[in-house]
Amino acid sequence: MDEVTLLIHDGVATVTIDRQHVLNAVDGSAQARLNRIWEQLEQDPSVRAVVITGAGSKAFCVGADMSASAVDKTGLEYWAGLDPNGFGGLSLRTSLDIPVIAKVNGYALGGGMEIVLGADIVVAADSAKFGLTEPRVGRLALDGGIHQLVRRVPYTQAMGMLLTGRKAGAAEMHAMGLVNEVVPAEELDAAVQRWVDQILACAPTSVRAVKQMAAQTSHLTAAEARGLRLPALMAALDSEDSAEGVRAFQEKRPPVWPGC
Repeated sequence: MDEVTLLIHDGVATVTIDRQHVLNAVDGSAQARLNRIWEQLEQDPSVRAVVITGAGSKAFCVGADMSASAVDKTGLEYWAGLDPNGFGGLSLRTSLDIPVIAKVNGYALGGGMEIVLGADIVVAADSAKFGLTEPRVGRLALDGGIHQLVRRVPYTQAMGMLLTGRKAGAAEMHAMGLVNEVVPAEELDAAVQRWVDQILACAPTSVRAVKQMAAQTSHLTAAEARGLRLPALMAALDSEDSAEGVRAFQEKRPPVWPGC
């Protein structure tokens, strides 16, 4: 049975971690499968948005499978063998030019929260819980959790979570700025679809350029970043999308993006 599934429909890919017996924790096989999925999506120009979630209603993902053989490694052995793309093949990936929405339906802990930190938009059920709980089992959030959290939310808020390993609710994470929208669990699908629809309303080349520019220039000043001739940027500037967008605006009609 495939424990990580990929469904592509009308330009939207849905990636689901389905290991409900361990609250969607990721083992070595699931990690490899996720990496293959991201590599496949990187090569598919028809995909315009990705939604990643966990199966069931209890968990998004609770991180590494602590029942798996990986827990037999020492901390140094684990650190030496870290995936360059991060947890779930996503938390540190910079080569995916497609917007990723994390649909957080339950617990997002440890590596699961690192996957959330690797997403671009986060929509959560009001019952969801977030946390980088590794210190409570003598480990560290080495797949971007520590470094990304202190960059994404105010320092004292980040350290308040990192130094205690505590869990925080969706409303608290929304107040910190990590979560875009919190809704009742029964409204989660509809809320995510609204975000997807808004992405699909934009020019595909513009969206890819925005994602690539954000991912590839975080180490630069804004002035330096503006001058970087990234492939997706150059493609967007010289695209049919840019011409259609202007025509549609002038003609007061919704744009019809070429190839969509």
